[in-house]
Amino acid sequence: MAFIETAASGSCTAYWNSQPLTSATFGSAITAIQKAGGTVIPSFGGYGADTTNTDIADSCTSVDAIAKVYESVLTTYHASRIDLDVEATALSDTAGITRRNQAIAETEAWGRRTGHPVSFQYTLPSATTGLGATGLALMQNAVQEHARIAVVNAMAFDYYIGTTQEMGADALTAADGVYSQLSALYPWKSKSQIWQSIGLTLMPGIDDFGAPETTTVADVNTVEQFAAQHGLGNLSIWALQRDNGGCPGTSGAGTCSGVAQSTWEFSHILENFTSDRWGQRHGF
Repeated sequence: MAFIETAASGSCTAYWNSQPLTSATFGSAITAIQKAGGTVIPSFGGYGADTTNTDIADSCTSVDAIAKVYESVLTTYHASRIDLDVEATALSDTAGITRRNQAIAETEAWGRRTGHPVSFQYTLPSATTGLGATGLALMQNAVQEHARIAVVNAMAFDYYIGTTQEMGADALTAADGVYSQLSALYPWKSKSQIWQSIGLTLMPGIDDFGAPETTTVADVNTVEQFAAQHGLGNLSIWALQRDNGGCPGTSGAGTCSGVAQSTWEFSHILENFTSDRWGQRHGF
C-alpha cells in the first residue's frame, strides 16, 4: 500500500495519503486483509515524493527520526515488511541514500532487540538488463551500511527506449540482470537465495511511454511462469486499480490498463504465483 511521505521538504513527520500515521488511518482495511490471511507492506516514497524531496529519508536529516517512523509503521499496522520506492531524483541524493540505509540497519537492530519481525525491500527502476547505475550504487551503499535487504523489486516498465518492446521478454532479461548484480554484491548467498531476493513489478497494459511498451496478458503469464520456476521473492503489478479494460488505447492511465481485458485479469494470473509458490516458500 503506497505511499508514505512527508508533507513538506525538511520535515521528519510522515503522512499516509496526507493522513496522520495512526491506527485509524488505514487500520480497518489492513486488519481486514490480515484477518483474511493477507500481508500488507506499507510503502514509502514513490515518484511524487522522490521528485519533491518528501521521501522521509531525503526530507529528514536525522537517521534516528527516520528509523522511529519505520518502527512506528511496523507496530501501528502490525506489519513485518516495509517497501522503499526510490526513483527519479531521489536516486542521486547520496546523503538521503546513506540515511535511508542507516535507518534500515537501525530499525533491523530494533527488531532484533524487541522480537518484532522486520524486513525491508527496495522498489527500484529497471532497464531491460537490470538495475541502472544509480540503483546499483544504492544497493552497494546498503551493503556498506549493513542494511539487510530482503527483496530488490525491479519495476519492469517505463523503459523509454523509443522502440517497440516485447515487455514479457524484457522483464525476464531484467530479472536475469538483477540476478547477476546481486550475485556480485552477495557472493556468499546461494543461487536460490539470490532469486528469492528478486522481485518484479509489471504495469498491466500500456505504460507511461505509450503503446510501444505494452504488457499483455500473455506477457504476464510468461513472467509468472518464470517467477515460479526461478523462485522469485515477489511478483506484482502497478497498480491494482489499473487492472481493468475501461480505457482501451490510453497510456499511463491511473485507473485502467489501456488494453482490452476482463476486470482483475492480471491479478488472477498472479494469484497462481502468490498463493501457491510464495505461500509454500514462507511456510503458510
